[in-house]
Amino acid sequence: MDDVLKTGTTTVGITAGDYVIMGTDSRATMGNFISNKNAQKLYQIDNFAGMTIAGLVGDAQVLVRYMKAEMELYRVQRKINMPLDAAATLLSNMLNQSKYYPYMVQLLVGGFDKKPHIFSIDAAGGSVDDIYASTGSGSPFVYGVLEAEYQPNMKLDDAIDLVVKSISVSKQRDSASGNLLQVAVIDPKKGFYYLPEEEVLSRIKKLKLVL
Repeated sequence: MDDVLKTGTTTVGITAGDYVIMGTDSRATMGNFISNKNAQKLYQIDNFAGMTIAGLVGDAQVLVRYMKAEMELYRVQRKINMPLDAAATLLSNMLNQSKYYPYMVQLLVGGFDKKPHIFSIDAAGGSVDDIYASTGSGSPFVYGVLEAEYQPNMKLDDAIDLVVKSISVSKQRDSASGNLLQVAVIDPKKGFYYLPEEEVLSRIKKLKLVL
């Protein structure tokens, strides 16, 4: 499991009122080498659900495809979206069944059903439902920002700014995290949507953060 913790990434998910905001950096590394400056680490897996990845890219992408397929199948068969606790349990069970030959990943699953959720899921299938969570090598820096500034009933605009700030701070101290930010909102009415890159850059400038 130590290799997962050393994997270069910063991901974060927070709840704010009925909203969920998720974000990641976009740097992929192989040891000290930056292998990709625009790697996707934030995925939509259902109408009202998203997932961030940290760890081995191949393992993580397979799990994203599994979750997309399972959640779509559930919706088609039952005419409703899969509840978030069921989605987290499904993913946890998949990981636990492979714990002796584990998927080397740390994952966040977030979304809205009757209320907002953020689940942090480790490589052995451990799952924790919380108001905010972070994974990857940059997570200690993210938690420092969240512990100081997070409020449960933040306005959506302030919550987005907090996610942008926490990842930006991580990028300044964690050499394995960097480049652009990917941010998405899960709205109880609109569902999952990505923030345009221009808006993210505008918020970074407004907050006087370093790119």
